[in-house]
Amino acid sequence: MPLIHSTQTVKQNKDGCSELLEQIHQLLHAIIALHIKSDGEELSPLALNNIANFTKTLHKIHHFVEAQQGRSRIRNFFRQGEMNALLKDCSAELQQALDSFHVGAMGSVLTDATTLQEYAENRHREVLELIDNLSDVTGSDRASSINRHFSSAESSSISISILPSEPKIFHGRELELSQILEYFSKEPIRVAILGAGGMGKTSLARAVIHNSGIAAVYGERRFFVACDTASSKVELAGLLAAQVGIKGGRDLSRPVIRYFAGGPPALLVLDNLETLWDQRESRGEIEEFLSLLTDIQHLALIITMRGAERPAKVGWTRPFLLPLQPLSQDAARKTFLDIADDDHNSKDIDRVLLLTDNMPLSISLVAHLVDLEGCSNVLHRWEQERTSIISEGHDRRSNLDLSISLSLSSPRVTSSPKSRELLSLLAMLPDGLSDAELRQSNIPITDILSCKATLLGTSLAHNDDQGRIKSLVPIREYMQKLHPPQDYLLRPLLKYFHQLLDVYQSNRGTLSSPELTARITSNFSNMQHVLLSGLHQGNPDLALTIYSICHLDMFSVANGRGRIPSMQLIPKAMPRPSDHRLEVYFIIRLLHLWRYHSILDPEGLVNQAQQHFKYIDDVDIECRFYIALGQYYQFHDDNRSKAEEYYQKSLLTSLSNGNIMRQIDSLDSLANIEWQNGDYSSGQQHAYESRRLSRISADLFREARALRTEAMCWNNLGNFGHTISLCKLARELLELCGLSGGEMDCAIMNTQAEIHKQKSEYLEALEINNKLLQKLSFEQEPFDHALAVFNLTELEVQIGGPKEVLQRNIDTAKSMFDTMGYSRGFVCCDMLLGDLNLREGELATAERLFEKCVKSSQGKDGEIMSYCLERLGNPRCWTAAKSSYTWTAVFLAHVLQSQEKLGLFKALQFWGDVLLNQGETESAANLYTVALEGFTQLDIHRSRGECLIGLGEISQCHGDLTDAMEHWRIARALFERSCQSKQVSDIDERLESTQRDVQQRHQRNLIVLSDLCAPTGELHGIQVVGSEDSERNGEAQNQDLDGQRVEVSV
Repeated sequence: MPLIHSTQTVKQNKDGCSELLEQIHQLLHAIIALHIKSDGEELSPLALNNIANFTKTLHKIHHFVEAQQGRSRIRNFFRQGEMNALLKDCSAELQQALDSFHVGAMGSVLTDATTLQEYAENRHREVLELIDNLSDVTGSDRASSINRHFSSAESSSISISILPSEPKIFHGRELELSQILEYFSKEPIRVAILGAGGMGKTSLARAVIHNSGIAAVYGERRFFVACDTASSKVELAGLLAAQVGIKGGRDLSRPVIRYFAGGPPALLVLDNLETLWDQRESRGEIEEFLSLLTDIQHLALIITMRGAERPAKVGWTRPFLLPLQPLSQDAARKTFLDIADDDHNSKDIDRVLLLTDNMPLSISLVAHLVDLEGCSNVLHRWEQERTSIISEGHDRRSNLDLSISLSLSSPRVTSSPKSRELLSLLAMLPDGLSDAELRQSNIPITDILSCKATLLGTSLAHNDDQGRIKSLVPIREYMQKLHPPQDYLLRPLLKYFHQLLDVYQSNRGTLSSPELTARITSNFSNMQHVLLSGLHQGNPDLALTIYSICHLDMFSVANGRGRIPSMQLIPKAMPRPSDHRLEVYFIIRLLHLWRYHSILDPEGLVNQAQQHFKYIDDVDIECRFYIALGQYYQFHDDNRSKAEEYYQKSLLTSLSNGNIMRQIDSLDSLANIEWQNGDYSSGQQHAYESRRLSRISADLFREARALRTEAMCWNNLGNFGHTISLCKLARELLELCGLSGGEMDCAIMNTQAEIHKQKSEYLEALEINNKLLQKLSFEQEPFDHALAVFNLTELEVQIGGPKEVLQRNIDTAKSMFDTMGYSRGFVCCDMLLGDLNLREGELATAERLFEKCVKSSQGKDGEIMSYCLERLGNPRCWTAAKSSYTWTAVFLAHVLQSQEKLGLFKALQFWGDVLLNQGETESAANLYTVALEGFTQLDIHRSRGECLIGLGEISQCHGDLTDAMEHWRIARALFERSCQSKQVSDIDERLESTQRDVQQRHQRNLIVLSDLCAPTGELHGIQVVGSEDSERNGEAQNQDLDGQRVEVSV
C-alpha cells in the first residue's frame, strides 16, 4: 500500500512507475499461487531464490519511487542518469521474475492473474458457505472449525500452547509422582527431575502436568516446552514466547518474564533443559534466566535434565527429588507386558528384561521387538549376536546398543530395507529433516515417507515439535559406528545444502534473509556434519563442498556463532590439480578470519593468490581480494597506507566494471580507515555514499554497516544526537534482515557504548559491554571478546576500579590480542596502562607510556593520538613541575586539524586551567565559559563538572564564596552522574572547608560590629559594601572587614 500511494504522488516517470506496479501485481498473484500449491510446506531453494530476487527488486522500486517525490529539480538533474538506469534495471528484473515464476524451472505456477482471481473468488465463496452452514449450537465449535480450515489467520496473536499427551504406559514412578504432587502444597514449587538418558524423566513430567488435581488448579495455564531445539537463552525465550502468544523481537526474555509475573498462577515444564545447560558458554545465562523465572512466586517450575546436577541460582524445593533410577523388576515387567502383551513365557520375559537393565527406553525398544517376533526369537538372536555382552553384566550402554541392533533386524524393518538407509542418514543429521526436505533433497530412497513411518513405528526415530524426523543420540552414535551412510546417500543432501547456502549468500542482508536464516539455522549442525563428510579427495563434488563450507562459515560468523571447525581442514583437502578460483576464494576467507586465528605467512598467501589470478579473469573476486587484503593490513598489521592503497584499487576496479556491491564495500572500507586516521569529514562522506548505494541495491546489511561507519565519524565530530539515531536505524535494519545479534550488531552496540563513554555515562556503557562480554566467548569470537574485556577495563579505570584487577585485565586483553597477532591491541593496552598509572599518581610511568603510544601512532591512528594527547595535555593530571603546557598546545593543534568538536572544547578547558594557574583569572573564566557551553550542548557530564570546578576556583579567588559554592554544588551532581567518587569526595571537602571559612568570616564581622559604637542615638543601618566604594552619604563610621567595607550610618 505505501508503494501504491507513493506511485500516485510521483512527479516524474509516472508511466514507468505504473508499468512497474502492473508487473508487481502479476508477480504477487504468482507467489500466492505458489504458496497455495505448496500446501504450507517449505519452498525449494530455487523458489526461495526467485522470491528473494523479487523482494530485492521491490526494495529497489520503492527507493526509485521515493526518489521521484519531493526532490529538488537540481538534485533530480544530477541523478537523472542514475535513476533512469535504476528504472531500466527494475523493469528487466521484474520481467526476469515473471519468466522464472511462469515458465521457469519450477513449472507454470498459474497461467495468468485472471485464473488466480477466479480461484480466490471461489475460495472466498467456500469460506462464506462454510460460515453459513456452521451450527449455531456453540460458538467454540464454530471457531474450532474455522481454525481447522484456516489455522494461520490469527496465529501471531494467540497462545499456541499444546500439551504433550498423558503417558498411557506409566509404571514404577508412583513414589516420585506422589512426592512432586506433595510439593504443590508448598510455595514456591521448583522441581528438577534428573536422571540418565532413557530413564523416563519426560514421562514423569507429562504425568504431573496431566494429573487431575494439577489440571484443576492451573487449567489452561499449563505450559510444556521442549528445550532440545534451543541453543541459547534467546532461543529458549523464543520458545516460551511462542507458547504464550508473545509476538516478535529477537530477545524475548524480559517480555516472557513480565508475562508470567503479571498473570495468574501457572505451571511451566522445561523438558530436556540439559541441551542448553550442558553448554558451558550458555550455562550462566540459562541459570540467570531460571533465576528470574523463579523470582515469580506464583509460577510453578519443573525441569527435566540428564545427569545428577541441578542448575545454580535457583532455590529448589526441599527435600530434593532424587535422580530417577531404573525401574523395579515389577514395574519393568508391567511396562513390558503393556507393550508386548502377556502371552509369553514368564521366564523368557525375565531373561529379556535382563537385557534392558530395567531402563524404560530399553524396555520399550525390546518389548516392541518381542511383540513382533516373540521372546524365543529375540533371545535366540541375542544369544548369537551378543553372547559376550551377557557375561559382562549388561551395562546400560551395551544393552541399548543391543536393543537398537535387534530393532534394526526386526521383520518390520527388514520388510522395508530402505528404512535402514534413512536411519543411517539421520545418524549424520542431529537437526533432523522435515518432510519437505526429505523430498526436495532428492535422496535416492524410494518411498522415503513410508520408510520414515517404519522408523517412527519402531521407535528408532521420532518427530520433534516442528515435525522434523530425528533419531536419539545413542541411536545416532550406534548407526555411525556400525552402519554409516554411504556417499550416494549424502551426495544429494550435500547439493541441496549447497543450493540453500548459495541462495542465502546471494541474498544475505536483504528482506528475504530472515526466512533463509531460519532454514539454515534449522540445518546448521546437519550442514556441518554432511560437509565434513565430503571433505576428501575422492568426492567428485569436492570444490562444491569447500565453497559450501566457506559460505556456512560466513553465515556462522555473521550470526554470532563464530567460525566452524571444518575451515581448518580445507588446506589439506584442496582439489588437485588446483582449482584457481577456489584457491583465491579460500585465501580471501582466510584473510577475513584474521580475528579468529593468526596467519603465519600472509605474504606467502598474497603471492599464492597473485599466481592463481594469472589463470582466472574475475573482476568481482579480484575486488574481494583487494578488500580482504586491505582489511588485514588495516586491522591486523596496522599498516594504513597499504590498506588504503588496496581499497582504492578495489574502488577503481569496481567503478570501471560497474560492480555496485564492490563499490559499496570499497567506500565503506575507505570511510573506516579515514575515521581511524582522524579524517572524520571524509570518512562521513564516503560512508554516506556507501549507504546511498546500499539502498539502491536493496542491501539492508550493507546499509546498516555504512550507517555504523557514518555514526562513528559523526561521534568524533561531536554530533552525538545524530550518531544515536544512525545506530538505532542500523540495528533496525539488521533486525529486518535477520542479522540482529550477529557480528555487525555487536559492532553497533560497541559504537553505542562509545557514545555513552564520550558523554561520561559510564554505567550505561558498562551495561552494554557486559552484555557483549556475556554473549561473546573467546573460543568462538576471540577478537570481539578481547575487545569487550578491553572496553570494560577502560571504563573501570574511569570510575575507579581496583588497580590490581584492572592490571590483570589489561594483561589478559594483551595476551588475547597477542594470540591473534593484533599489533594495534598492544598499543591500546599500553595506552590504557598509562591511564591507570596516571590515575594512581605514577606520573613518570604514565608519561613514558603515553609518549610511546603517540610516537607509534603519529600520522596513523587518530583515535589513539586523541586519547593520549588529551591525557598529556590536561594540566590537572600533572604536577606543576611537569606542566610545561607544550602537550596542551599539541592537543589543541591536533583537534583543530581533525575537527573533533568534543576535543576542541576539552582543549579550551585545558587552556583555561593553564591561564588559571598563571593567575589570569578573567581569561580563564572566558575559556571555561565557552567550554562549559559546548559541553552542555553535547551533554558531557564530567567535563561540565570540571569547568564548574575552575569557575568556582575563580569565584573563590575574587572572594565570592557563595558563587564558588554554588558552582561546586552543581559540579558535584555532575560528578555523581559520571560515577566520579573521588571528585565527589574532593568537592565535599571543598564545600565543608569553604563553609567553615564563611562562618569564621561571619563571626569576625560580628565582633568588629560589636566594637563599633554610635556617638548619639542608635544605629540606623549597617551596610556591607565593596572596599573600592569611595562615596558615602550621611554621617558614617567605616571600617574594613576582611577585605570588605562596612558602612555604619548613625
